[in-house]
Amino acid sequence: MVLTHPGQRLEDTIVRDPRAGPGQVVVQVEACGVCRTDLHIADGELPSARSPVIPGHEVVGTVAEVGVGVDAFACGDRVGVPWLAWTCGKCAFCRAGRENLCDHARFTGYTIDGGYAEYLVADGRFCFRMPSGAPASSLAPWLCAGLIGYRALRAAGDARRLGIYGFGAAAHIVAQIARFRGQEVYAFTRSGDVTAQAFARSLGAIWAGASVDVAPAMLDAAIIFAPVGPLVPQALRTVAKGGTVVCAGIHMSDIPQFAYELLWGERRICSVANLTRQDAIEFIELAPTIPIHTSVVQYPLQRANEALASLRAGTINGAAVLTMSGGHHRVGE
Repeated sequence: MVLTHPGQRLEDTIVRDPRAGPGQVVVQVEACGVCRTDLHIADGELPSARSPVIPGHEVVGTVAEVGVGVDAFACGDRVGVPWLAWTCGKCAFCRAGRENLCDHARFTGYTIDGGYAEYLVADGRFCFRMPSGAPASSLAPWLCAGLIGYRALRAAGDARRLGIYGFGAAAHIVAQIARFRGQEVYAFTRSGDVTAQAFARSLGAIWAGASVDVAPAMLDAAIIFAPVGPLVPQALRTVAKGGTVVCAGIHMSDIPQFAYELLWGERRICSVANLTRQDAIEFIELAPTIPIHTSVVQYPLQRANEALASLRAGTINGAAVLTMSGGHHRVGE
């Protein structure tokens, strides 16, 4: 499913089968999560996207071809392919273990083709071995909703009372990790979205309400997944002195001017950018021990536009996932 021009529908297209170059693997896609970042790319809200591009960066599949120099994987291995596709390894950020900030980084489904397809090619160093027993559709959201959520949760520190603004794919995973860690979760949703609020409570949130509501207790930290700038001052009002507000999305509307009083008291605002391979290693090891259960709504690959529309409308509880028919065979096989 190819995005030819931002703002237009994805097109069901036949493209040449990818081949593995040195250091690369070809992955036969089993499932690919539909992330809000995909929606931002499709709607033209993110600059520098490749055009045309095959979106999708929450990929679970099996290795179909191994390039020269790849020793970590063999054909038939189940792997995950995340947003971070390649880094230079040489810049100051990479050398400091902050490869998520590499100025030369490449990103799956954004600057290189992604997983809204039956096959994709990926750098073997940026793929991760995935559990073999679970359905691919349940694992796909781990590759961004899980990884970015995990990084955002770490940025929030050891908050006893944690607020989550925007209860979608990432939030429903983060809530499970937070509850596993013994934290109290307070969920903030769109006004009147009683379904999302009930969903949050079913995952252990001790309170759920609208984003404009006042929580019953001051929070130690808040994570904002919704791409809504006015939520930043709103979250600052709910966070106690010394608390942190984490902006976890890649895109957000403008943050309105707010009084310094909201920030005073050593409150802190920070953002989370991309992920590192270490984030993936830690999260994929942690998830089965909780265990993380993902709530997914499945769509066939050819209905990717419908999945994006549902995400845009906010009608999905949990994560949307594209699944492949499995009917295509690579040339020469």
